[in-house]
Amino acid sequence: MNLFKRRRPTLAVVESRQAQRGQTAAVVPNVCARAFVRGQGSWLWDDRGHACLDFDQAGAMNSLGHSPPVLVNALGAQAQALINPGHHFASAPAQALIQRLCQATGSDQAWVLDSSAQACEDALRLAREWGRRHRGGAEGIITAGRTRGTGLSQVPFNDLAALHAQVDSRTVAIMLEPLQADAGVIPASRDYLLGAEQLCRELGILLILDETQTGSGRCGALLAEQTYGVRADIVILGSGLGSGVPLAALLARGTALCTEACATPIRQADNALMSAAGLAVLDSLLTPGFFDQVQDSGRHLRDGLSRVARRYSHGEVRGQGLLWALHLREAQAQALVEAALGEGLLLAAVKPDVVRFSPALDVSRGNIDDMLQRLARSFAHLQPRQQRFGEAFG
Repeated sequence: MNLFKRRRPTLAVVESRQAQRGQTAAVVPNVCARAFVRGQGSWLWDDRGHACLDFDQAGAMNSLGHSPPVLVNALGAQAQALINPGHHFASAPAQALIQRLCQATGSDQAWVLDSSAQACEDALRLAREWGRRHRGGAEGIITAGRTRGTGLSQVPFNDLAALHAQVDSRTVAIMLEPLQADAGVIPASRDYLLGAEQLCRELGILLILDETQTGSGRCGALLAEQTYGVRADIVILGSGLGSGVPLAALLARGTALCTEACATPIRQADNALMSAAGLAVLDSLLTPGFFDQVQDSGRHLRDGLSRVARRYSHGEVRGQGLLWALHLREAQAQALVEAALGEGLLLAAVKPDVVRFSPALDVSRGNIDDMLQRLARSFAHLQPRQQRFGEAFG
């Protein structure tokens, strides 16, 4: 018997409007209030035996889904040999991961780090060190969208003219996300990213790409920059590299590699256990045909989401690879997430009117079709609420 094809028990979702109708208020169930005890691929099971189809995957961090055998085996084998020699000593898995990253991305140096936050901070520090050596002490860094660091100049995203206007003699780098995942899955236009790269080359400043959520295969290539045809001087990778384990990386190319002069060198995380995980994930991502599969699954997901959006009169579907968002016509993303939970489906509301979909990169078409059915039922649950709201205020 295929247990995945059995109908899961419906998880009751209690509307908070009960309090408004004079009934006893109840806490609306949410992902944080649930205790999950087991995961396999695209599925999670809680302590009550309910199964949920996970199309969030820890905010896109679980590249290969829950407890993928390749990762479990790598962690188990490495744990028996060496876990963490300490920051003052190198480990063979970390050195191997650094070499593999450089080869796969065409980088001159890579650092294995504990978190994407650390990788971002080190990227800024590396760029400013480069500015002190090559641009007369310039330290200004321009970014668009979310701000991840101190002393950054903020400009609108996808506005090339704003980048041009902000650059001055104090500017050392421009830092961008190829696709703004947390802002509602907003892709950079090709002209924008290519124009930003050209601007950096013409002015002799660095291009930093924050690929915390777009790298490690999420956009249908090892790095999203490849899908745009650009090449950054510094690249930030996040936990997708470790498929959810605490691991990040920083890549440097060309003259951006100037750490030998840094007063405080970048502190490499030579954690053997986490590096072994990264190696296992990277080898899986670089398997011939893997990215073609991601792109094919992404198109299937996009087309399905577009059908559901048209059926329920919602807005655009946008994204790339296996990172997509559905823009809703009203600010009801959280209500949809709660309704989906009642259908045994895990999604993320990244904006009041935007729901994000970031399944495992090896998600099956069957899982995508199952998700679309659950999503449609979730939308159907919202319609009575909308009708009641319209009757009350019509």
